[in-house]
Amino acid sequence: MNISSYEELLEAARQQPEPQRFLFVFTIPELPEGYTEVQIQRFHAGQGGVLTPKVCTDKAQDELGSFADLVEESRQTGQDWKIVFVACLSGRGGVMPTSEEAQKPLKDMEEAINNGAVSPFLAYDREGNQVQFS
Repeated sequence: MNISSYEELLEAARQQPEPQRFLFVFTIPELPEGYTEVQIQRFHAGQGGVLTPKVCTDKAQDELGSFADLVEESRQTGQDWKIVFVACLSGRGGVMPTSEEAQKPLKDMEEAINNGAVSPFLAYDREGNQVQFS
């Protein structure tokens, strides 16, 4: 399935045979440890850097509205972010995973992002545009 927008992601989740819990990791770009002069220049030009998780949360499928709603709710944390990574955790036997059951997968997701392994996740900027990493 090709998902190109946040709205398509929500629709795809609704079509799954099992209920979905969404996992969100909100990140900001930072300079890596031991950065070089070239990395500083690229970073200040809006390129490069590493994405550092700042806020992690999970939401039940029925708790989600529009992307604008997600951005507004994120403002209430007081943490700035530039890219949000999203994954889904599938339920079993018609039962949605609990928030407690989502904590280990959420922690694993955060660790993967810290290690630069972002390909399994969808990513969106603050305007809701899907971001592709190469």
